[in-house]
Amino acid sequence: MCDFERTWPCEGLPMGQVNAHLGDELMVRVGVPHKSGSLAFHAFNQEYPAMVSASAFWNSAKGQFTVPEASDLYECDWALDSAGFTAVKNWQSKGTQRGMAGIFPWTAAQYVEAASMLNPAWWSQPDLCVEEEVLRNPQDLAFRLNATATLLESSLRLVYEWQNELARTCNSTVVANLVRPPVPIIQGWEKQDYRYSLDLMMQVWERWMPWLSAPKLIGLGSVCRRTTSHPRHGLYSILSCLDGNLPAGAKLHLFGVKGTSLDEVKKLPWVASTDSMAWDASARIAAHKEKRSNTMVHRKSEMTRWMASAAKRAATQVGGQRELSLFA
Repeated sequence: MCDFERTWPCEGLPMGQVNAHLGDELMVRVGVPHKSGSLAFHAFNQEYPAMVSASAFWNSAKGQFTVPEASDLYECDWALDSAGFTAVKNWQSKGTQRGMAGIFPWTAAQYVEAASMLNPAWWSQPDLCVEEEVLRNPQDLAFRLNATATLLESSLRLVYEWQNELARTCNSTVVANLVRPPVPIIQGWEKQDYRYSLDLMMQVWERWMPWLSAPKLIGLGSVCRRTTSHPRHGLYSILSCLDGNLPAGAKLHLFGVKGTSLDEVKKLPWVASTDSMAWDASARIAAHKEKRSNTMVHRKSEMTRWMASAAKRAATQVGGQRELSLFA
């Protein structure tokens, strides 16, 4: 194997690789809970960009990922989430798992391979979330921030090693298309946690440059359903803390933020995208209140309603421009 610390650039390896290709407007991705089927078809038919959890592809009985030969998702602009929240929840209820950090059910190699075979628009590194409902003490917080950086290192090393192997028989363009670098994730609860996590992430990432370009997209984790206005751990406080501290040219993906925050988030040109599964929760709640079955027809209708509302909130007014700061 080529030694990246002594022999950059390695012959045949692609250099300066970017981890995502982004548009100019805020993108709202709809969460799709399945790897195929009716809901995936609806997202495709409505031309919604999508977010799908890695757990949707995991076959626990076989201990391996299932990659469908055909899926409507493949025709969508869709991204792959590492399922860190689900992994932590299951670890807390079931105990030590066989995969990464004893928390994920799959190994790092299985996950990187699945990301390569599924070929999403981008895929997120494995990370450990720190939402209040899955955080027991301050020691857990410190461990998960450091572990998230370690998981990024292991993911990048695997991508590098596989690309290096492929470079023996493929040109650099083919190599870059077959195995791509992930979107790194920063974690935290209060704003100083995110600054610390960002510093750790960049220490890891910069070790792999110039094989990699600086990250174009960075995920902001543990903000699902986050309150917006709290001075220490509200979404707007966190974004304010990160403003001006991201790598040059980098933008954020906000995982699972409230739809009501889009009116303000859209003002930040360094936020590229968000995603949400709120539509599915709304469908369950509405069906329960109305004492009727939560059918696929009902769920698809709720997906359409929620995405229409989100698109309206996220849209820049005609003739207007995105404001430079949410906090001016």
